[in-house]
Amino acid sequence: MNEDPRSGSTPQEPVSPVDLVIDPEQVGLFNQPDYFALLSRLRAEAPVFRYAPNSWTIAGYDDIRTVSRDPQRFRSGDGVLMNDPKREGAELPGSILHMDPPEHAAWRKTASRWFTPRAVGRLEDGVRSITRGVLDRYSAGDAIDIVDAIAAPIPVLVIADLLGIGSADTADLRRWSDACVEGPDENPDSEAEVLSNMADVGELLAFLTEQVVERRTNPRGDLLTELVEAEVDGRGFRDDEVVMYCLSILVAGNETTRHLLSGSVNALFEHPEQRQALIGADPETIGTAVEECLRWVTPIQTFARTATTEVELGGQTIAEGDWVVLMYASANRDEQVFGSDANQFDTARPVKSANLAFGFGEHLCLGAAIARLEARVFLEEFLTRFGDYSITGSPTWVRSTLVRGYTSLPAVL
Repeated sequence: MNEDPRSGSTPQEPVSPVDLVIDPEQVGLFNQPDYFALLSRLRAEAPVFRYAPNSWTIAGYDDIRTVSRDPQRFRSGDGVLMNDPKREGAELPGSILHMDPPEHAAWRKTASRWFTPRAVGRLEDGVRSITRGVLDRYSAGDAIDIVDAIAAPIPVLVIADLLGIGSADTADLRRWSDACVEGPDENPDSEAEVLSNMADVGELLAFLTEQVVERRTNPRGDLLTELVEAEVDGRGFRDDEVVMYCLSILVAGNETTRHLLSGSVNALFEHPEQRQALIGADPETIGTAVEECLRWVTPIQTFARTATTEVELGGQTIAEGDWVVLMYASANRDEQVFGSDANQFDTARPVKSANLAFGFGEHLCLGAAIARLEARVFLEEFLTRFGDYSITGSPTWVRSTLVRGYTSLPAVL
């Protein structure tokens, strides 16, 4: 990963520099060589920046938290993705990603008991078994693709087991999940790409619908059954609502953790002394390293909100109806919060302020604790077995307006 320059600048009164150009709706922005330099400039020169008419980037840690904790003034219901179907008026029943109070809290509560610290703690043996099972396929000296071989299978297996759909083919689940993430950003001029993506999403929806229908007659002790049997405001969920809820959990649980694992492997390779210090380290030390990896990698780069009223933020006036983009990777390198060395990777960095890799406020990622558990267990197991691994080629990148991560990362164990 490219390390961005350490500007050491102190944020000034927000302005709109004529030479500062950034467009979070541009596919591939996150992979540009100057991406982190652009984020540094945003924080220093224009922390609240109008990048297009009625559209703003929010670069500072505190401003992003302000927006995230205020759903009354910054709503999710009009869309949260850069190319969100909701922005075109599409209906997405059951998508908690797009819900606002009071509906959001009621729907989130139906699954929340599966994600409490105590519940997640009970998952550790299963997560470790899955991780070991994946790593058992390989030996020292093997040439592999970290993404395909390790980083993709582990979270897919964990989330499928949680939902109770472990019978599905792992490769199918990954393909379907990728299609959901890539769909909003696909090239509309490529008919073949559009049709292929639609087919993959259709397969996933059909599979989940079959699972929902089956649970109605044959309930089990899994999260999917819990959703099938749940009620909000005295009514149960329709099949399409359960499907969309499961879709949100499946995609979020897969994409976020996959890119966290592969990004951590690459970051630790680029910092061998830190990698060596973690081999055989205690869980608390590994846990601290996971927080730094989350801060550094920031798998989910952006979400957005729509202003419901005129708001003053960072010295700028945001109008009612304006589109507000939260730049999480910028917040996670904010020098005012993480110190003058915020643009350096340090797995021993004291955790004084929470990183925003999982968002903040009411839409804080429901599965954050599971992702942290997966990352800690993975680093413990992977570094113990293959601590002297090498990255042997340049990664290839996901082209997305949502995630920053690899499609391929060649390595030798």
